[in-house]
Amino acid sequence: MNDEREKLSYEDFGYAVRELAQVIKNSDYEPDIILSIARGGLLIGGALGYALGVKNTFTMSVEFYTGINERLALPVVLPPVPNKVDLTGLKVLVADDVADTGATLKLVREFCAGYVAEVRSAVLYEKPHSVEKPNYAWRQTDKWIEFPWSVGPPVEKSR
Repeated sequence: MNDEREKLSYEDFGYAVRELAQVIKNSDYEPDIILSIARGGLLIGGALGYALGVKNTFTMSVEFYTGINERLALPVVLPPVPNKVDLTGLKVLVADDVADTGATLKLVREFCAGYVAEVRSAVLYEKPHSVEKPNYAWRQTDKWIEFPWSVGPPVEKSR
């Protein structure tokens, strides 16, 4: 892995999501719902919802990363799991922060298969080695990405 870091600021995040939304809009894909992959995709999904005018949003929690370049053998869906009935027949846009290995996007795409009318994915960053290519990506990088919401440790109670 490249030791250099790709750093995204909150300001650049705003520009990135708007540019990503424009690419999606220009493709003529009009999702009925945005399915955000928690935790990294929560902010992307919410911002895309506003930029694309999509009010219907769902969340799917998937655990895969346990640290910097440390992950479980396979991604795991955490409860509560979205009810497939709520997605049936809809055009779903899956939102996440990064397609690194692609395993998470693949898991979510397979979860939706057979129920939704169409599923596409949008990420801020795509790694060149990702086995599951997103339909939309703002940028490609082989660096570890420092997102503004995850660079610091969790806050602690003030004394």
